[in-house]
Amino acid sequence: MKLFSYTVIALFSFSFSVSAQKDFQKKYQSQLILAEDGAVIELPEGTFTLTNTLSLEGKKKITIRGKGIDKTILSFKGQTDGAEGLRVSDCENILLEGFTVEDAKGDAIKTMHVKNISFNKVKVTWLGTPGPENGGYGFYPVQCEGVTIDHCVAIGASDAGIYVGQSKDIIVKNSVAYHNVAGIEIENSLRADVYENESYENTGGVLVFDLPNLVQKKGGQIKVHNNNIHDNNFPNFAPKGNIVAMVQTGTGILILATKGLDIYQNKIVNNQTTSTGIISYYTTGKLIKDEAYDPFPSAISIHDNLYERKPGLPVGTDALSAIVTRKFKDNTPHIFFDGIKNPKLLDEKGNWIAGQCISIVNNQNQSIATLDAQNQFKGMGRADDSFKCVN
Repeated sequence: MKLFSYTVIALFSFSFSVSAQKDFQKKYQSQLILAEDGAVIELPEGTFTLTNTLSLEGKKKITIRGKGIDKTILSFKGQTDGAEGLRVSDCENILLEGFTVEDAKGDAIKTMHVKNISFNKVKVTWLGTPGPENGGYGFYPVQCEGVTIDHCVAIGASDAGIYVGQSKDIIVKNSVAYHNVAGIEIENSLRADVYENESYENTGGVLVFDLPNLVQKKGGQIKVHNNNIHDNNFPNFAPKGNIVAMVQTGTGILILATKGLDIYQNKIVNNQTTSTGIISYYTTGKLIKDEAYDPFPSAISIHDNLYERKPGLPVGTDALSAIVTRKFKDNTPHIFFDGIKNPKLLDEKGNWIAGQCISIVNNQNQSIATLDAQNQFKGMGRADDSFKCVN
């Protein structure tokens, strides 16, 4: 008789829990739909399982606030509908604060066409061992204007933990990213300031990319400074075909075809393959069909950073890492440039014209190599004195 009673109680508790979770989702999605401009939506403390994307569209001056980064947890482990955990679109002046999004089916938090979006003390994560089945992006503002990511945490994204793409006027600060393929990525964006973050145990710590076939064609006016970018030696688990699948395990900073970039006063430590890489899009081996796309990096300044690395061979397992290992063995330079320059930015002697050079100066433990990628790496070698120029 007692066994029967316990079974009934257990079934009742399970039924009540499922009902409560459905009520939570219905209640807060309704609030997001019906919210008037200026509303503050308070999320309670606890762990709540959701099966559908929560979405906010066409609103102004909305705050979504939990009780704390590890006190209000929105779990999408059993998500059956929608491609994101939380989606915000076509809004203005939005604040997301004090909660965690776990195990979204796709991207954790995507914001699109939002003017002034702030993330404060928010965490996104995929639990368990990181793998290609995890969502691509943790924080994913795209085509936004006025983006602030502050005191946030990103874990387990199969593309980028903290990503800002095709956006303008961006601040990423005081945040932590680990166990992602890319810890922090700025892509095709203008006026970005990335500082006082810690990016570690990712495949690549910080990526600054300009890619083809996007609405916003190029980025620039980007600063990456005063960050701790260390121990980014995590195996690359990006799905095949993604651009970040080419990132070498052991990469601190990777610059792809970006113009107008200042990297300074960072600690770039124990990234065992490439502390900082500068490459053109041609080195990816991918075809370029976008006629408006500029595949060359230029106007880059790398100065006053600390470079350190443990003794040992590069840890990357890709073909380029193997070439570098054969050339330099365990004395690998910290900084690599693929050597491919935009001929339109060179004078008659093959030197950079004013304001367009790649300048690498005044870094502690600085060592540089040119890959000679345009000649199948035949002329790869050290080039420590070839980057003393000023933009």
